[in-house]
Amino acid sequence: MTRYRPPPPKSAPYVTPAGFGQLQEELRVLWKVERPDVTRQVAEAAALGDRSENADYIYGKRRLGEIDRRVRYLSKRLDEVQVVDRLPDDTNRIFFGATIDLERQDGEALRYRIVGADEFDRDAHYISVDSPLAQRLLGKRKGDLISVSLESQTTRYTVIAINYPPVEDRRKNSSNAYNGQQ
Repeated sequence: MTRYRPPPPKSAPYVTPAGFGQLQEELRVLWKVERPDVTRQVAEAAALGDRSENADYIYGKRRLGEIDRRVRYLSKRLDEVQVVDRLPDDTNRIFFGATIDLERQDGEALRYRIVGADEFDRDAHYISVDSPLAQRLLGKRKGDLISVSLESQTTRYTVIAINYPPVEDRRKNSSNAYNGQQ
């Protein structure tokens, strides 16, 4: 019996201009600030002698590995993502970057923004374009009903409003944009 697990499906390559900036800043901080600092700490710990029982050395080497893995991931991801920096042709439909007001079947009002997989945040109500809810919302219009089934429970939502950030909040010099054609 093997423990093989197929790789997870690739996430959508879309990102908002703000999300792209956050990924670039994270890469810069890891490479220019954290990595040199941890490298210095590891060198100091190594100079103390016996490395096999030196917790600072062992932890530092492990942290360097984590930083290097994240730097590799961010470098590859930044090369493949497409910054969505313009409005879709039809702003009355839900596409990437939209902020959506929903009403759940029990009357609770909810607001979500559809963003890239690298920038989703539960606290800010940002949902990944790859999530089941976002997938059901894409292409819908105000007044449309959708249902999402998770863990044998189905929840119904009504689209109340669709908004997009103002164009001046979007990056002007990005080369790739997703128009939401599905």
